[in-house]
Amino acid sequence: MQVILAQPRGFCAGVERAIEIVNMALDKFGSPVYVRHEIVHNPHVVKQLADKGAIFVEETDEIPAGAVTIFSAHGVAEEVENHAKRRGLQVIDATCPLVSKVHTEGQRYVKQGLEIILIGHEGHPEVEGTMGRIPGGVHLISEVEDVAKLQIKDPNKLAYITQTTLSVDDTKQVIDALKARFPNIVGPATKDICYATQNRQGAVRELVKHVDVVLVIGAHNSSNSKRLQECAVEEGVPAYLIEDASHLQIEWLAGKERVGITAGASAPEDLVQGLIARLREIEPIDVSILPGVEENVHFRLPLSLTKAESRVNTTTGSAA
Repeated sequence: MQVILAQPRGFCAGVERAIEIVNMALDKFGSPVYVRHEIVHNPHVVKQLADKGAIFVEETDEIPAGAVTIFSAHGVAEEVENHAKRRGLQVIDATCPLVSKVHTEGQRYVKQGLEIILIGHEGHPEVEGTMGRIPGGVHLISEVEDVAKLQIKDPNKLAYITQTTLSVDDTKQVIDALKARFPNIVGPATKDICYATQNRQGAVRELVKHVDVVLVIGAHNSSNSKRLQECAVEEGVPAYLIEDASHLQIEWLAGKERVGITAGASAPEDLVQGLIARLREIEPIDVSILPGVEENVHFRLPLSLTKAESRVNTTTGSAA
């Protein structure tokens, strides 16, 4: 059996940064360190960090006053940050810089007097954080059909922003519908979208040209992982989303000579290797990697963790 790996796959720079922040905080301050929400959407990553002393909570009122607290890569609403400040929590912000960029874009549009439309999935923590960072309210839409239902104050004063785990392909039809109804709407440049989302979806669309079935490693609550599965299916190739090798069903491989593997942006590479090992137990395999985009993106860590003499600022996580 031929096993072909997508390139790129797995961790993006924002996820790597968030995980490193938790590990460095544990080293610097000792356990426990509290993390609001899953640091990234992957149960294996969460368990590994929990085993080291990280405690994951849903809300900041579950955290003891004054404790070291980390905001997840998805970002948080301003009220969450203010609540942490009132409780004296020592906050380190692991929000992905690309998510923070969306917050900044939305705030800039508001200062220009524009009404904001957010393209994203209701209930996703990133969307909740973004909506809570933009004053004056946000119109949330996810499908083309939502565009016709929008009730806008002034169609000439309108802007849109997007959830980072949606690619250009994911949002194109919605944006086209927005521009058709509101010709003067403005939005971020294409280059401002999350590189990792676009690259991984592009890699899957190339992968399906070479395989009979695609296995996507990722959590079922991971938006970008689910989208990778959908991309393969849209191209006419069966695809399955699994958290790890233990969820593989052998019948999926029946009659399949070429198996493609990819992983969501929050799935570690050791899970990919575990799946390869499981396939090797089933029958002999040859493994190859499909040529693709080489990612060399790295984000700076908070100064509060990289400067030995610094202490955590209780509101921003910056060095003081």
